[in-house]
Amino acid sequence: MTNEKLSQMAVAALKKEYPEAPCSLNYTDPLQLLISTRLAAQCTDARVNTVTPALFKKFKNVYDFANAISEDIEPIIKSCGFYHAKARDIVNMCKVLIEKFDGIIPDSVEELIKLPGVGRKTANLIVGDIFKKPAVVVDTHCMRITRRLGFHNLKNPEKIEYVLRQYLPPSESNNFCHRLVIHGRSVCKAINPRCHICCMNTFCNFAQHNKNK
Repeated sequence: MTNEKLSQMAVAALKKEYPEAPCSLNYTDPLQLLISTRLAAQCTDARVNTVTPALFKKFKNVYDFANAISEDIEPIIKSCGFYHAKARDIVNMCKVLIEKFDGIIPDSVEELIKLPGVGRKTANLIVGDIFKKPAVVVDTHCMRITRRLGFHNLKNPEKIEYVLRQYLPPSESNNFCHRLVIHGRSVCKAINPRCHICCMNTFCNFAQHNKNK
């Protein structure tokens, strides 16, 4: 099966299975999503969502964060893990936002990755969810599921992003990635995937291989 056909079938199956494709992080403005995504590195979104209400109550805008010191933020975000680095990145990214972007979140991956602590995964999420531009968010679920489906046999997130950009319809790519997160948590788990109930098991390489064992 070509990747073009695989893309069509995967997009359609996941869209039918999960009509809604929400971001699992809670936020009310672009800055909150940017900071929440940084906190979510090597941490669950559910944990981040328990931490951010207090964080955003104390620091209400980019200037509040830029004028803070890491020690002001660390106690609030400690349960997210790696809190020293995350607090430092949050303060520094807000300083750069003010210095280089007049406090406004930029709308391109190329500009966003200039911010401290912001990689392509975070940048794509912002571009897709905030600015509604085509985006491919390559997180652990996306990497695992697209590899199992047969899109690639890669481990490098940036290379996977470029592969998927070639085949996913731009208008569907962002929601496709959100649906992969839902599917990865409930069905296509890293350990003991539930292939027997998967909406893509008729064309997934991994499912078909296991079925034929």
